[in-house]
Amino acid sequence: MAQEAFEELVEDFEFLDDWEDRYRHVIDLGKAMDALPEALRVPATKVEGCASQVWLHAQFDDGKLHFDGASDAMIVSGLIAVLRKLYNGLTPREVVALDARAEMARLGLNDHLSAQRSNGLRAMIERIRETAAQSASSA
Repeated sequence: MAQEAFEELVEDFEFLDDWEDRYRHVIDLGKAMDALPEALRVPATKVEGCASQVWLHAQFDDGKLHFDGASDAMIVSGLIAVLRKLYNGLTPREVVALDARAEMARLGLNDHLSAQRSNGLRAMIERIRETAAQSASSA
């Protein structure tokens, strides 16, 4: 059920031989994202539970999720970019139904992130799921 952009990322990861190459690729994805405007870096968009500073701004256009984010850590910015590939374009119900842990496992990220980064990733996923659940219940 993952987005085509995420499927392409899975294929990219299959060609990368070792975790260091994958790690660099995740960082590059984060660097390629547009900057989140300072006006959106507010307490309401800040994600608690992350070791670094993280902001996620989600909105639904035509019933589809679109979120942007930012972090002060390069790898976390990359994880935001990965989550954007996973979730952007899905309906709220699809977001809630998606098994993000299983999808991320396809990239091998679960085995190579520190405990703090894994907790932060879970916090970001939970924020996205909560936003989608709220949107689904109000629709």
